[in-house]
Amino acid sequence: MADKNSKAPGNVPGKWYVDTNCILCNLCEQTAEKNFAAGEEYDYVCQQPESEEEVELCKQAMEECPVEAIGDDGDS
Repeated sequence: MADKNSKAPGNVPGKWYVDTNCILCNLCEQTAEKNFAAGEEYDYVCQQPESEEEVELCKQAMEECPVEAIGDDGDS
């Protein structure tokens, strides 16, 4: 489970985030390309989801993340 107290650098404010457990596998970027981007050390949320479709893609990325580094309990 992702830790909102260990957010990776670059996450935009909001509910969704990536934490420092990220291994830069890029799965989240491939799944929800509008919402995730690659940083130097970690992927991060570059845009909070704005539609139900984007929310569903973020949920899919969170479920498939091999290290559980994606969270949806950040600042709303």
